[in-house]
Amino acid sequence: MASNRAEKAGFAAEAHSKINSKYDPQLSHEILEWIKDLLNEDIDTNGEKDAFYETLKDGTVLCRLINAIKPDSIKKVNASKMAFKCMENIQFFLDGAQKIGVPAEEQFQTIDLWEQQNLTSVQICLQSLGRKVSKFGVRGIGPKESAANVRNFSDEQLKAGQGVIGLQYGSNKGANQSGINFGNTRHM
Repeated sequence: MASNRAEKAGFAAEAHSKINSKYDPQLSHEILEWIKDLLNEDIDTNGEKDAFYETLKDGTVLCRLINAIKPDSIKKVNASKMAFKCMENIQFFLDGAQKIGVPAEEQFQTIDLWEQQNLTSVQICLQSLGRKVSKFGVRGIGPKESAANVRNFSDEQLKAGQGVIGLQYGSNKGANQSGINFGNTRHM
């Protein structure tokens, strides 16, 4: 898909190679294994960059993933292999992931997957999705997100805390600014 693009040069090439160096095949393998278990389908779980791309590039697996987490989230999955239909599937996935709770800063752009521009951001998005799904009763991947631990203090407890001066504030006992010179003195 990216064969129609001009080859990157200069700063863009350095930036792109730095992005590509962050790709983790082991993480991709774990993500694909999680998707395979969740969908109960036989998909390629090879974490190498090209295999990861080939498994996800048309967006159908991603759409089925969203529907497995939250049924009927994506009404129509395009089976066509035409570029704009595949990119539409990827966008359906991104919209579904946002509704599940994946923040915008952890999502990828459609072009990142379709033209294999930044597969690391695809990993980040899927890993974030894996953390969010436990609230839908689905087994996730990665660390479990913490729940809110709201604490309510009475007015009496709040007032008691105002009278305490912690040792972390330090002390200025005996401190003054005598003897401090900045720069050179003026010679006359």
